[in-house]
Amino acid sequence: MKWYVFAFALCLCGPWTSKAQEQPTLLPDALAIAEQSAAPKLQTGTIVGNVTDANNDAIPGAAVELLGPTSADRRNVVTDANGFFQFNDLKPGIRYRVTVSVDNFSKWTSPLVALNPGQRFVLTGAQLRISRVVTTVTVASSPASLPEIAAEQLKIEEKQRILGIIPNFYVVYDHYAVPLTPKLKFKLALRTSIDPVTIAGVALFAGIYQAADYPDYVQGAKGYGERFGSIAADGFADIMIGGAILPSLLHQDPRYFYQGTGTKKSRALHALSYAFVCKGDNGRLQPNYSTMGGDLATAALSMAYYPASDRGVGQVFGSFLIGTGERVAASLVQEFILGKFTSKGKKQD
Repeated sequence: MKWYVFAFALCLCGPWTSKAQEQPTLLPDALAIAEQSAAPKLQTGTIVGNVTDANNDAIPGAAVELLGPTSADRRNVVTDANGFFQFNDLKPGIRYRVTVSVDNFSKWTSPLVALNPGQRFVLTGAQLRISRVVTTVTVASSPASLPEIAAEQLKIEEKQRILGIIPNFYVVYDHYAVPLTPKLKFKLALRTSIDPVTIAGVALFAGIYQAADYPDYVQGAKGYGERFGSIAADGFADIMIGGAILPSLLHQDPRYFYQGTGTKKSRALHALSYAFVCKGDNGRLQPNYSTMGGDLATAALSMAYYPASDRGVGQVFGSFLIGTGERVAASLVQEFILGKFTSKGKKQD
């Protein structure tokens, strides 16, 4: 009786005992699943914004690019009809940058943005400016048209007068002036020599020389006439030789080219150099043989009509040096003073 009871009890308890023994092998998987369910999910962020123009009008169809540290962090979207864009599922802690570009507008780039977990960042300031369009126009003149252009420019120069009275024909205020032909060089020299104000200036200096008793002519009407003639001859010879004959032979421009811009030092150096450096007809700077040669030739020719007491090699070189010094001083005055009082120079200063 006891044996049967024991066997029956064993049959009933056997399966439960087996399951109880297998149960611990299932616990680790269950715990892992539970742990995964309990672990917090990584919260991503979002960047949104609106793209507008300078008038705060929306710009649809703009290309918006999200830039991150790696290529995997880069994305591209296009703004909608309201200029709106959005980037979702962005990793927190990563430094992003947004760029916006569209035709006819300057590209816009945002500052770096680092999101916090779950943050929705509204990017402001995406306002595009119309890109600057630079147009360069190059006007080329054919060689055949240069004399006509030079003639027209010379007509303007022949109207230049200090305070509207004193001729200031030998100054160029146009930075795009073309070289003069030999014919125009002689025309300019003759026009300056016979101008009524030039003749009046000769008469004035003749009176000053008369008072100073220089050159050593007699006093009275005869002496005044001789001084008037010598001053007129000096001026005519200087302007014709240094302003027409030598410039035509040497292909140099006898005019002073007003600088007008830059530092005072650069303008002063420009003016001081004029007596020794000139612009050639080819546009390049050259030694000013025309001006220096004109001053020296004029001083030498004056020995033919000056009184014997005012002749000699010393007087020739003395007159040359005085003439050069006067030209240097005149250039400085032209650069810093007379341009403001010259009828045409003032408009282009």
